[in-house]
Amino acid sequence: MKITALVENQSNCNLKSIHGLSLYIETQKHKLLFDLGPDQTLFENARKKGIHLKEIDTVVISHGHMDHGGALGRFLEINHKAKIYMQRKALEPHYAKVFCFRIPVGLNSKWKESGQLVLLDGDYTIDEELQLFVVPETKKLYSAVNDKLYTKNGRDDFLHEHNLLIREKKNVLIMGCGHAGVVNILEKIRDEKLEYCIGGYHMTNPATRKMVPESLLDGIATELNKYTGMNFYTCHCTGKRAYEYLKSRVTDMNYLACGDTLTIGECI
Repeated sequence: MKITALVENQSNCNLKSIHGLSLYIETQKHKLLFDLGPDQTLFENARKKGIHLKEIDTVVISHGHMDHGGALGRFLEINHKAKIYMQRKALEPHYAKVFCFRIPVGLNSKWKESGQLVLLDGDYTIDEELQLFVVPETKKLYSAVNDKLYTKNGRDDFLHEHNLLIREKKNVLIMGCGHAGVVNILEKIRDEKLEYCIGGYHMTNPATRKMVPESLLDGIATELNKYTGMNFYTCHCTGKRAYEYLKSRVTDMNYLACGDTLTIGECI
């Protein structure tokens, strides 16, 4: 399995960085994108990496925020075969509260008319290799940064967010922002023999750059260290300071920046 960050907040190479996420993943059976980022960045960076987006057969959009699915319209123009999986609620209106204002941060609902979209209502098995799951229970070590995010009905419950479990020789968990909380997400699939956990933890407010309290990070670090042998790679909305704090306390904590490629097991 190979995982390449095509859109991410930081870049250590010639690829463009932007607030958002898109991971290109090659498995034994699939060429897939986990999230698409907010704009044209995905397409520019894929070209630089020699990745042909017309060959993508599967897209997973983790949740209904623009920085994860804003490029969907452009993707549909160039790829006419990929199945695109998202929760049905992901196409409902979503907002971020900035000071006293609610700013729209959701996806374009017109995309639901595309025949390539597969709209889900909860957990879903794509095939024996790929499984999507939601996490309704979010109380344990929950990030207060989420309190600035809303739906039309009030505070966001993040039932529009799903995560990807990849089952191969080494099982891998892929998260987008991990709004439900990385600890809660891991507990949902605690019976799986996971070896890698990759994704954002939403520990930093993107508008104010304010990090969650260190006490929350300490609690998360304690829980993550219970997963002996796990390789943690975080990115995107975790934030640089929060990542560095966790890295100093979690046994195997790494950062996946734009352009980085992680090879798991045998290279395809």
